[in-house]
Amino acid sequence: MQIEVWSDVVCPWCAIGRARLQRTLATFAHRDAVAVRWRSFELDSSAPPAVHGAYVDRLARKYGTSKDQAQAMIDRVTAQGAAEGLTFRFDLAQPGNTFDAHRLLHLAADRGVQDAVKGRLMTGYLSEGAAIGDPGALARLAAAAGLDASEVTSVLGSDAYADAVRADERQARAFAISGVPFFVIDRRYGIAGAQPTRVLQQVLTQAWSEATA
Repeated sequence: MQIEVWSDVVCPWCAIGRARLQRTLATFAHRDAVAVRWRSFELDSSAPPAVHGAYVDRLARKYGTSKDQAQAMIDRVTAQGAAEGLTFRFDLAQPGNTFDAHRLLHLAADRGVQDAVKGRLMTGYLSEGAAIGDPGALARLAAAAGLDASEVTSVLGSDAYADAVRADERQARAFAISGVPFFVIDRRYGIAGAQPTRVLQQVLTQAWSEATA
């Protein structure tokens, strides 16, 4: 069984979805037969390498809400993250373009460490204030998660895996994916959003039963 997940490394709900998927798979009877592949999705493909200003102010502008309403949104997702063992520090967040991060995730998939790199990039951005659009920060995080530092530097200095990122994004459009996280199981089932583990468990069980019937 293959689970493909379209997500972005700066998306807190994607981090929550990843944590819930991990918890679901930990109790799934056929875990050893499940492969997870992280697919590229840029929440803002036009973002510059670095985006400045307070996170709450940017969120308020994005959704056309007041600063208090934006802070309430931040508090909600922070609490949801905490329930999954995640610490979100939006006061430290340094947003930026995530295209290079996605290129490194394709490299990580080829090297067998994609999930580790995915998690490290998310934690770096969401919890530690790493500048997600900065090549130096990306290289440090990726190397800490198991990628060869010199290879990471080489990829970041080239256009390697750019076509793979764009292919993922074309597939997302073909699937009419407009928000993330979005889970696709065996190209047969789609699950939108960071659903509770019971929902993920139900769909995985049904997909397994049909695949092995």
